Amino acid sequence: MNSAGENHPYELAKVAADYVVKKFAGQHDILAVLGSGWAHAASVLDATNEISVTDIPGFTKPSAIGHGGTLKSVSVGKSRVLLLTGRTHLYEGHGVNSVVHAVRTAAFAGCKTVVLTNAAGCLRQDWGVGATALISDHINLTGFSPLTGADAPAPLHGRFVDLTDAYSLRLRTIAKSVDSNLHEGIYMGFHGPHFETPAEIRAARIWGADLVGMSTVMETIAARHMGMEVLALSLATNLAAGISGEKLSGDDVVAFGKASATRVGSLLANILKQIDIENNKP
Repeated sequence: MNSAGENHPYELAKVAADYVVKKFAGQHDILAVLGSGWAHAASVLDATNEISVTDIPGFTKPSAIGHGGTLKSVSVGKSRVLLLTGRTHLYEGHGVNSVVHAVRTAAFAGCKTVVLTNAAGCLRQDWGVGATALISDHINLTGFSPLTGADAPAPLHGRFVDLTDAYSLRLRTIAKSVDSNLHEGIYMGFHGPHFETPAEIRAARIWGADLVGMSTVMETIAARHMGMEVLALSLATNLAAGISGEKLSGDDVVAFGKASATRVGSLLANILKQIDIENNKP
């Protein structure tokens, strides 16, 4: 299928949502996006059905290493979860609407909550490699926004989305009830695909960033515009450039993610279960 269109991204997302709802026999409640290192959650949570993203209108199969190309339907308690096994990044060159197409599709397919996961470079030596952290806020240095261009059709009119509460305190509290050792930090989003320079990391530290990466920010903005509640988690797969003195490698990031897969996959599964419990309280 072609990547998400620049002229009618919302219409294309509606078409994709109709396709997903028909294939999975109904709407869903939560979207979970599996970044590098988080794929084990797909095996912990038993899928009732799955489809290749290349069959869904507007989707492109991710080309980034460590990212899969399927959308799964999973039952978690009373909730139905769309589990996306890989994401499209800005640096893949398909445009910002392709990056957020899954989020918009999920919103039109009924999802009110999105859980985003990623692998990130860590600026906090006291956390160490392998730390898992909740994103409490972000700094967008990609130079892009999914709200650029023509205003969205009704009832989504309004480009000037308030991001004061971009990352839900309620959902972060739920996640911490599952694992009280989770860190919280600020994520700085870069375009990529190259790693950051040591000078950029020093600047990021001055600006208050704890984590750096090449995803999540666009999806969060789009999700908030669609009225979705956002939870985002990072797996610190490496210390950021210049901190350890070691060279950075994409292969090393993927390898570390695989080594951490069981731990973080189980964590994500348990967080989804707790979100389901809280969302369905009488």
